[in-house]
Amino acid sequence: MKKYLVCLYAVSFIFSCGATEKAIQENVEPIKTQTRNYWQQHVDYSMEIDMDVKNFQYNGQQKLVYTNNSPDVLNRVYYHLFFNAFQPGSEMDVRSRTIKDPDPRVGDRISKLLPNEIGYIKVNSLKQNGKTISYETVGTVLEVKLAHPIQPGEKVTFDMVFNGQVPKQIRRSGRNNADGIALSMTQWYPKLAEYDFEGWHADPYIGREFHGVWGDFDIKLTLDKTYVVGGTGYLQNPNEIGYGYETGTVKRAKGDKLTWHFKAPNVHDFTWTADPDYIHDTMLVPNGPVLHFLYSGDEKTQENWKKIQPQAVRLMQFFSENVGQYPYDQYSFIQGGDGGMEYAMCTLITGGSNYGGLLGTASHELAHTWFQFLLASNESKHEWMDEGFASYISNLAMNSLREEKRANPLAGSYRGYIGLAKSGIEQPLTTHADRYAYNGAYGAAAYSKGAVFLAQLGYIIGEENLKTTIKKYFNDFSFKHPKPLDIVRTAERVTDLELDWYLMDFAQTTNTIDYTVKAVEGKSISLERLGLMPMPIDLSVTYTDGSKEEFYIPLQMMRGEKPTSATIINDWAWAMPTYTFEANKIVKSVEIDASQMMADVNRENNKFTLE
Repeated sequence: MKKYLVCLYAVSFIFSCGATEKAIQENVEPIKTQTRNYWQQHVDYSMEIDMDVKNFQYNGQQKLVYTNNSPDVLNRVYYHLFFNAFQPGSEMDVRSRTIKDPDPRVGDRISKLLPNEIGYIKVNSLKQNGKTISYETVGTVLEVKLAHPIQPGEKVTFDMVFNGQVPKQIRRSGRNNADGIALSMTQWYPKLAEYDFEGWHADPYIGREFHGVWGDFDIKLTLDKTYVVGGTGYLQNPNEIGYGYETGTVKRAKGDKLTWHFKAPNVHDFTWTADPDYIHDTMLVPNGPVLHFLYSGDEKTQENWKKIQPQAVRLMQFFSENVGQYPYDQYSFIQGGDGGMEYAMCTLITGGSNYGGLLGTASHELAHTWFQFLLASNESKHEWMDEGFASYISNLAMNSLREEKRANPLAGSYRGYIGLAKSGIEQPLTTHADRYAYNGAYGAAAYSKGAVFLAQLGYIIGEENLKTTIKKYFNDFSFKHPKPLDIVRTAERVTDLELDWYLMDFAQTTNTIDYTVKAVEGKSISLERLGLMPMPIDLSVTYTDGSKEEFYIPLQMMRGEKPTSATIINDWAWAMPTYTFEANKIVKSVEIDASQMMADVNRENNKFTLE
């Protein structure tokens, strides 16, 4: 992602990109996963775009070289036409007007768009290896019947002529957003749908997230020469452009337009923005990429965009150190869009009058570079893997910037999830992002419960093991499309514990955790499991003489224990509702999970004190 959160207890954020080329490894080593038969498709896009900034329309030519790395014969292909969502009567329009808690940025605005305000992408011609082929536009999807099936291992070339209109800014993409940014060009081109071992992912665009094919992009954008552009990739002709990208003397071509030439290796998206009033700053991360900042606005907004720049450097360093090294030569923070949303090598962020909000959004959206972009999970099917994991690591990053560190920087995520679990409207994390009955339930699930999934995994396997797991997950699955099982299997490889129960109960059901101290008598302590979800138990005991002792009760189905200095006692089998043991002295008080890193939905029954 990719992102906004209307909701019970959630937060969201966004950003965009810039210049100078780096050799990125194009042939990624074979994945080290549960199967040796992993494969993924590959695309090479070449596009030339001519933009009319006055009527917000553009003409495009696209050459797409598609490599079928699958073992399957493909008889059809599909393209996403995301801009078609911004038309009265579209699925996005109708869903926004019928869901019980609509996103206020969308509401019923699409239904009121005039013909010159709608968005569209119209395909005028399409050829496969030079031969004209048939296609049909169905909402936000182009269904293409091939002239010849694509065989396993075969490369084919698709040549397309298309035109588009940039919609009035409503959701993510659009023109003249709330900050007055002229063009926020996200998901703006005919984008080939992903095909993997699960089949095609040609989901209609109803309002959530995106999924794309890894590949290389070569993009030429021609538009009014007064406009400054930021976006994905490396600018190839900086001295023909200037505007802060130049490396020497600037020599612009005569005429009213400039052509910006970008290349982006090994990405699954291409985003750009443009505005005549952009200020363009850069800052170098030590031993890292160049950060670009493109923004405008009033004096206060500009001040805050300046102020976040050294903090952005620290954030980039934090994520590289704690997840994995950022692999590109540039990253861009761009004012645009409608909140905060992540894209390839960049993010779009609205506003800036509130410094704390701007920095928090920047942290979250930059975190998506790792959890969504480099670890490119399918956001529509597994939205919690990108939103939740980005929320987890960005909360840790923000805590690292604070002078006074918080004991639990994920406390807000825990509150959000527990509120959802008690709300009566929770759906399991296996729910498709578009199929949540409430936007609020989606937000709390994706952001809060997804973050708790990682934080609580640290409670289960130990914090140091979690840190190792995250780094190994990045090393094994970056530049690929990981699934939920992949993070769990990575943790199993690190710890040699059995953890499938955790994925099943926490992500695939709405089972809750609820343990209570049932009784204390002398040295005897009795606990009870009230919720359906099993967990290992950290137990803090205070004796009548004032001394304290920590106990650890392993979960039997884990087949092992996390590293701990606590006294390890007999394990607890899930089917047994109660557990009793003898402490070493007369007990005064008992507390289950004093760290509050276990997502127990009723903490009031976690403590017991004898009067």
